[in-house]
Amino acid sequence: MLSVIDVDYIKDYELLLTFSDGIKKIVDLKPYLTGEVFGELMDKTKFIQYGLTHNTIEWVNGADIAPEFLYEIGKV
Repeated sequence: MLSVIDVDYIKDYELLLTFSDGIKKIVDLKPYLTGEVFGELMDKTKFIQYGLTHNTIEWVNGADIAPEFLYEIGKV
């Protein structure tokens, strides 16, 4: 199963993710920060409040994104 094993903040709404297969990808999440839960993360002070769960990133407001989706939208 694919998982996120490391995450680093780059700038704005971009993160550098390392996946369990060893691949590193830059993910720009700005286009996906809409709606009630993810829209809150447009506030950068909230966006940078994240951590790793057992397989992906989770923000303090409870939002999380499937590692497979992050892998798909990421750029090497």
